[in-house]
Amino acid sequence: MSKNASEAHSESTLFGHPTGLFVLFFTEMWERFSYYGMRALLVLYMTTETMGDARGPGLGWSSQEALALYGWYTMLVYVMSIPGGMIADKLLGQKRAVLFGAIILCMGHGILVFTQTWAFYTGLGLVILGVGLLKPNISTMVGGLYPQGDIRRDKGFSIFYIGINTGSLLATMVIGFVVMKWGWHAGFGLAGIAMLLGLMVYVWGQKFLSHVGNLEVQEANTVDESSYGLLFQNLLKSQKQLLFTGILLVLSIIGWYNLGWAFGLLFLFLTIIAALMMMIYKELDSQVDKDRFVVLLLSFIMVIIFWGAFEQAGGLMNLYTDTKTDRVLLGWEIPTVMFQSLNAGFIILFATVVAGFWANRKLKNKEASSIFKMAMGIIIMGFGFLFMVFAAMQFEKSGSSSMIWLVMAYLFHTIGELCISPVALSFITKLSPVKYASLMMGVYFAATGLGNKVAGIIGESASDLGEYSVFLGILIFTLVIGSIFVMLLKPLQRLTHGAEDNEK
Repeated sequence: MSKNASEAHSESTLFGHPTGLFVLFFTEMWERFSYYGMRALLVLYMTTETMGDARGPGLGWSSQEALALYGWYTMLVYVMSIPGGMIADKLLGQKRAVLFGAIILCMGHGILVFTQTWAFYTGLGLVILGVGLLKPNISTMVGGLYPQGDIRRDKGFSIFYIGINTGSLLATMVIGFVVMKWGWHAGFGLAGIAMLLGLMVYVWGQKFLSHVGNLEVQEANTVDESSYGLLFQNLLKSQKQLLFTGILLVLSIIGWYNLGWAFGLLFLFLTIIAALMMMIYKELDSQVDKDRFVVLLLSFIMVIIFWGAFEQAGGLMNLYTDTKTDRVLLGWEIPTVMFQSLNAGFIILFATVVAGFWANRKLKNKEASSIFKMAMGIIIMGFGFLFMVFAAMQFEKSGSSSMIWLVMAYLFHTIGELCISPVALSFITKLSPVKYASLMMGVYFAATGLGNKVAGIIGESASDLGEYSVFLGILIFTLVIGSIFVMLLKPLQRLTHGAEDNEK
């Protein structure tokens, strides 16, 4: 990894960063166009009646049914990053994993153009598989472009993050008009065209990625060789880890019977991942690596909580915008989907500002650790739900709420996102054991996926509790959790053993 990074670093640069960063930037931009374009449509399409809507027939589902599937879909999109990371680590390398993922995504979005029910489920399934291969590995490649201790790494991830949100902005600005004129499936087709453009950019830019993302083949007698099979074999010889895994397995079976097969399979999958994490921890040689691994796993808790709240944007807040918000501006009704562009637009405006703010604090020897940034991101994002509380209160009084509450909520959500998401991506590349880099990136995205499923469950509860109670509960919970991590900052920093101290 470090050798590849140093070789890539010696190659051509653009705007002070490796040229390969911008190849990955545009590849991810078009991939995120396809993903966020469909994400903005999904719940609305499922809840639209089968007849009588100008946008064409939908599936006619209830909001509770739609939010449930939305939660499962967005979770699986990210949970599949774990096998995607493993496949890259052991079989393909990150570079080829991204290529195959992009091809599968093109197939999935293409199938969604068709109106049959089988096409809907098949297309979603292929998108899940494609993102699982592409998403963790393209992020790992970004980290591989920079040598260890390079302060440009965080800025590089912030630039990469702008690419993500440029795609999201373009999608949510354009796709709503396409749907209004040509219907839902034209919108799905546009997402497929965008993914094809991303694939073309990635294939063209291979010459700038020659030293990044290749499969590193270990010698047969190398003691450092990682083997997931060997980790699970050692589990059978480790009494404490085996006992804990057995307890989780029993709880998974209980969950299967009480909550259904879908949750049961999810719990079994999480049991396997928990066992894998325990055995990786046991395998690590030094206490420094073990401590850093613990901090990394704790940071995933923040990731789950953040996205569980933030992803109300695509579910509950999307439905709230469609049915309870006054969207008329100067006599023109703004399409619901366009409100999804606020987040992406704010990110493009503020990404470099926020990154620069933290970099300046770092240079002035003020608190700017990744853990602190992530905790502050949860707190800032939580305050965004204060405006949704105000929106719900206004709706209860007048039967409609002003769009200004949504704008302010998305602004605070965006600032919070900029404090946690690109920072977490960079943090993982600093603390992960090198031979498990792609796997840990996959675990990060799986944590993001679990947050998405939590978001769907919370959104479903609004049918019984009401939006006001849900928004207020999220506000209080995020402020408490963020504050707890701020109070634990110093002991957590000690456990990183100066992983970020040598940045310059």
